[in-house]
Amino acid sequence: MPPTIDPAATAWLLAGTALVLLMTPGLAIFYGGMVRSTGVLNMLMMSFIAIPLVTVTWLLLGYAFAFGDDAGGGLIGNLTHAGMVGIGPSSVRNSVPELLYATFQLTFAILTAALVSGAIADRAKFSAWMVFVPLWTLAVYAPIAHWVWGPDGWLSSFGALDFAGGLVVEIGSGASALALALVLGPRVGFKLDAMRPHNLPFVLLGAGILWFGWFGFNAGSALAADGTAAAVFLNTLVAGCLGMLGWLAVEQLRDGRPTTFGAASGVVAGLVAITPACGSVNTLGAVIVGLAAGVVCSYAVGWKFKAGYDDSLDVVGVHFTGGVVGTLLIGLLATRVMTGDARGLFYGGGLAQLGKQAVGVLVVAVWAFAVSFVLGKLIDRTMGFRVSREDEVAGIDFALHAETAYAEGVHGHAPRGLSGHQHGKGDRDRK
Repeated sequence: MPPTIDPAATAWLLAGTALVLLMTPGLAIFYGGMVRSTGVLNMLMMSFIAIPLVTVTWLLLGYAFAFGDDAGGGLIGNLTHAGMVGIGPSSVRNSVPELLYATFQLTFAILTAALVSGAIADRAKFSAWMVFVPLWTLAVYAPIAHWVWGPDGWLSSFGALDFAGGLVVEIGSGASALALALVLGPRVGFKLDAMRPHNLPFVLLGAGILWFGWFGFNAGSALAADGTAAAVFLNTLVAGCLGMLGWLAVEQLRDGRPTTFGAASGVVAGLVAITPACGSVNTLGAVIVGLAAGVVCSYAVGWKFKAGYDDSLDVVGVHFTGGVVGTLLIGLLATRVMTGDARGLFYGGGLAQLGKQAVGVLVVAVWAFAVSFVLGKLIDRTMGFRVSREDEVAGIDFALHAETAYAEGVHGHAPRGLSGHQHGKGDRDRK
């Protein structure tokens, strides 16, 4: 009997797809609030431009590479469906229309590309970013997605678990972000100027939109309106809550006061970490995952000062680190109640699953970093990836887009505070 479309699953995935697409404008607002006032429009545009760039790339080749039938070795899909050839309204995949499935996966690819932009805020050429995004989608995102989620993908066959994107989205974007941060070098004034967010209400609003969209991101990945989706939905809520509490607890103990910036960052850290684990852990596991991410990521954002790389908006500290935390904790907390088979160490599964998760983390991180670094270098040497020092100091909104978000930004007279997790005494002391 040919596969049939499940109306309930289709309705839920339609809603989930819209929720995930909303995450990219939410990320734009979240990131936009973090940068200095003379660069906010550019930061917004770097997220928004990812939507059309990745969409065109995905429909032409990206979906075929990621979810086409395996071309060999579980490494990449074949070109049978390049340009979406052979896929129509009656095509079915996982009990939903394949056109909808492809669109749902497209929204993941869009968001992942936009995430990378946070590492190079305030100093990247918009034209270079527009070249990087399609190349990155094909060379980094699509292969990793095939390894983890594609038909006969080698990491999936190996047994590594990633329900909604800890490897594909979070670690992939975080490792790529680190590569670009190294290619472009630090911002003018890094470690010298107080680089504070220019609009904390924007940051909180963006975090709220991201949290809302994340329910589609995670629960939508169940591809059905069933008990698994319900459990994943609850795990997503719980982890976001505990991530916030964990981050605020660190700020209270370390700095003497909890901050709004810390609350927003903690939510995102918890959501990042539960993304790979939401379909593998129970509610207690979600508590542990969220709390661990909030605590670990709150310290990880200071690594850039010690290591000397300038990840402007802490994509490495939050997304890479949170992705690693959540992916590895599957090896400890996975339970058969959720997975149906795989078990973590704390549930009698031994170290086998933890080893599989570690291999996934290592391979994805190395691939994403290496390929992104090469792409960044090629673009930098051919067309230049970084704006001039003068444009960076004055503010890149007017230089690159002939617009300003605020009247005082027309002549570059906005406050010199740049972006990053340097809000409050504790962060300044870590420099």
